Amino acid sequence: MSKLTFSFRKFIIGLSIIAIDIIVYMIFGLLLMGYDDFYDESKGEYWSFESMTLLQKISAIGINIWNVINILAILYIVYRFFKNLNAIKTSN
Repeated sequence: MSKLTFSFRKFIIGLSIIAIDIIVYMIFGLLLMGYDDFYDESKGEYWSFESMTLLQKISAIGINIWNVINILAILYIVYRFFKNLNAIKTSN
């Protein structure tokens, strides 16, 4: 039967994943700050692809993909938590 076990190794791995996630968000944020600073109304509507350079388009698409990855990861963690919780309840 599965038990919820916590160890120092799992704690460090979890913190590392969170740190990498925050670093990726910071990189995307820094790349998109240039868009906010140098936005020109004559090039198109705000946040439209016409008003972005290639790097800004890649960054905008990348941050949206990263958001989806984070949502899927959270859903997986919640699924595993409830699966383990259910296993513990049925073993008792």
